[in-house]
Amino acid sequence: MKIGLDIMGGDFAPEAAVLGAILAYKEISDSKLVLIGDKNAALKILQDNKFDPAVFEFVHTTEVIGMGEHPTKAIVQKPDSSIAVGYNLLKEGAIQAFSSAGNTGAMLVGAMFSVKAIPGVSRPAITTIVPKLKGGLGILLDVGANADCKADNLLQFAILGSLFSELIYGVKTPRVGLINIGEEEEKGNMLSLAAYPLLKESKLINFIGNAEGRDLFADTADVFVCDGFTGNVILKLAESFYVISLKKGFKDEFFDKFNYEQYGGSPILGINAPVVVGHGISNPEAIKNMVLLSKNMIESNLVDKMRQAFQ
Repeated sequence: MKIGLDIMGGDFAPEAAVLGAILAYKEISDSKLVLIGDKNAALKILQDNKFDPAVFEFVHTTEVIGMGEHPTKAIVQKPDSSIAVGYNLLKEGAIQAFSSAGNTGAMLVGAMFSVKAIPGVSRPAITTIVPKLKGGLGILLDVGANADCKADNLLQFAILGSLFSELIYGVKTPRVGLINIGEEEEKGNMLSLAAYPLLKESKLINFIGNAEGRDLFADTADVFVCDGFTGNVILKLAESFYVISLKKGFKDEFFDKFNYEQYGGSPILGINAPVVVGHGISNPEAIKNMVLLSKNMIESNLVDKMRQAFQ
């Protein structure tokens, strides 16, 4: 098993990515990590930390896609960037998964250009973790890949999210909730009103109805679906909980679960290979967990199961 890691992506690259790779290696020594980016910079960081570079493979690149660059232009105009090269390796089968804390838009565009969407999936989605007050985790999707959606997109998100919840987190028959402004079936905007009957009639998911914002951290559902605009607003609000708890000086087990470092990154679901996108401010711990999630996605045969669901 070979897992590709973009060491040039993120605000603290390449140091945070290389140090994260060291942490990951200590937990997945049965797999090979392929570090994609400036090899000389990586070797210096490894040397400074007295770590043997021979445990990694290196693919040297000369270009970097910045966080503020236009995704499509950057992928096309920078073919030797770590993201573009990483996706080429993934497409060719030289690596089985790819992770990056770099430009999220470029990661999405790269996925669609290279490994492409699973046949039948019209729009891949990005997920995030939703901690539950009484323990356990739910997932929310989409959280930013698709600001505008149609009803059938939400149904596809529900199928993808259910498979992810079951195969990665071991939730049997995950409950799916539709993010809405009320519990009643007739509540909501045009999108949620159109999506509700599709979700209700589908035999591929365990739909439990609408879920309000106050239900998100309760044990109401295991998978919450919404358009990427709504999901991203929820995500950014939830991320602030952990920061606020630190600023207020109190330690709480539940709010600690909002620390992005624990989960590493967000998978792009609905494409033909395991891909994880990390937070731009990812530190070594987050990078490590991003790699571990990639490994879990490979070992669970998640992509194959998703292909089967959309046949």
